[in-house]
Amino acid sequence: MEKAIFLFGAFVSGWLVAQLCKLITGLAKKRSKFTFSDFLYFAFKSGGMPSGHTASFMALTTAIGLMYGFDTPVFVLALCTTIIFVYDAVNVRYAVGEQGRLLNEIARSDDNAKTKPMKIVEGHTIPQVIVGAIIGILLGVAAFLLAGGKF
Repeated sequence: MEKAIFLFGAFVSGWLVAQLCKLITGLAKKRSKFTFSDFLYFAFKSGGMPSGHTASFMALTTAIGLMYGFDTPVFVLALCTTIIFVYDAVNVRYAVGEQGRLLNEIARSDDNAKTKPMKIVEGHTIPQVIVGAIIGILLGVAAFLLAGGKF
């Protein structure tokens, strides 16, 4: 049970660190007063640098590999799940975000006042995924060490 807590901690810390990075960069970019709604936006922002999906799943996958071995079925399952999530973030969600932007441009150009802009769900670029993966690997190693693991 103790290892499971560290594995879950690795997953959550990957997401938290990635979102904290987004919050800090959002603070740095915003020159005007930073409001609570700005805080919520950047704290829970989907997409952007770094990828929280990648950071959280890579942290979990790395910690599983270090704790149970890289040749175990549970590691393979974690790795395959991570690959699916990263693929989805880079390809599917990124394309949906681009399509949403285009639809909003079309809606703005339409004179119909009833047409409301859509919420844009951002995906990730390759550099955002790479930075998320680095953060996740480092946090996975940290979780392994905190759980009493040795190299």
